[in-house]
Amino acid sequence: MTVGGSGHHHLTLLLRSEATLSTGFYIALSNRITPVLPLSKSSAAWRFSQCLPATWAFHTLILILLFCTQSGSSTSLNEKNQRKLLLIAMSALTSVPQGVLLNQTLVTEFLLLGVTDMQELNPILFAIFLTMYFVNVAGNGAILMIVILDSRLHSPMYFFLGNLACLDVCYSTVTVPKMLENFLSTSKAISFLGCITQLHFFHFLGSTEALLLTVMAFDRFMAICKPLHYPFIMNRQVCIQMAVTIWAIPFLHALLHSIMTSRLSFCGSNHIHHFFCDVKPLLELACGNTELNRWLLNSLTGSIAIGLFFLTFLSYFYIITHLFLKTRSCSMLHKALSTCASHFMVVIIFYAPVLYIYISPASGSSLEEDRIIAVMYTVVTPALNPLIYTLRNKEVRGAFNRKIRIQL
Repeated sequence: MTVGGSGHHHLTLLLRSEATLSTGFYIALSNRITPVLPLSKSSAAWRFSQCLPATWAFHTLILILLFCTQSGSSTSLNEKNQRKLLLIAMSALTSVPQGVLLNQTLVTEFLLLGVTDMQELNPILFAIFLTMYFVNVAGNGAILMIVILDSRLHSPMYFFLGNLACLDVCYSTVTVPKMLENFLSTSKAISFLGCITQLHFFHFLGSTEALLLTVMAFDRFMAICKPLHYPFIMNRQVCIQMAVTIWAIPFLHALLHSIMTSRLSFCGSNHIHHFFCDVKPLLELACGNTELNRWLLNSLTGSIAIGLFFLTFLSYFYIITHLFLKTRSCSMLHKALSTCASHFMVVIIFYAPVLYIYISPASGSSLEEDRIIAVMYTVVTPALNPLIYTLRNKEVRGAFNRKIRIQL
């Protein structure tokens, strides 16, 4: 394209070649005011407007371009050269590095780098995690089936245990299948929508499990410390209402994280140093101000996790105190403690890595540590839960044995 003629002609050609600007934005540019009309996110104008503090910068770079084009009558600027000149001018005016501006695009996909950077370990890790995922699905599926089919387990304690078994299967399914696929794939790509969806359900189900463990601790507190009031307080209707609340509130909490993360601008590398989409790794790739997102992650999510853990710990503190002060029989004390031991082990295994990840400062842990600890609460813990409950709970073992004898 040969540029010549009046300054207005230069401006028109430049704007047409650079992007399909909306009429409102063009008028705002000419009148030196900040554009207020909505711009298409697919246009270059929208992308550039995110980097410029005011529209006067456009006028300055237009003058630079016109000066360059007037240096020779035969000067020819193609679209690529025009874009380079625009980026140079924008970089000088906005103090944004040219490398950032060159890569400033609407991200359509991310690349999950996986558990480790050592590719030769992928076949071994694939076999290990596939086995653990199978144990998770089979074990929790068996517990859920037993709780539903065995009428002797139709009590609040096992009602919530069935919820936990279903939750563990869903929780691992959010991350593990994609991780297993990436062990055997070379692309390791996940779409932007898929990434945000995975992030949402990961936080939704993780928060649900934390809330569910707290309710299960309260159920044990009522059964042991308030046995006469237990049938009236923990009746069927109350249990169903609590279950609905357990699943509904975390959904809204996760929705807040997913919306706030999806509104961020991403530039530069799209490589996520993790095996699934989480808020922390995505914030490392985001451009602009992420203070609100980090506050939501560290303060809000951290406060919720600490609060639920404190309530769970408080329930068990009252249970232990009550048992030692009121119970005179060693056999009753042993039976009560064994009933709570399985759930308490699950609480410790679940909260230890979660609190470390989300309570520690952003710079307090490395990406490698985050990935290793994430494996604990996404893969290992859901697989251990059915083993803990079946090995330590006599009623679950008895119901399981009865179902096996019936089938045989």
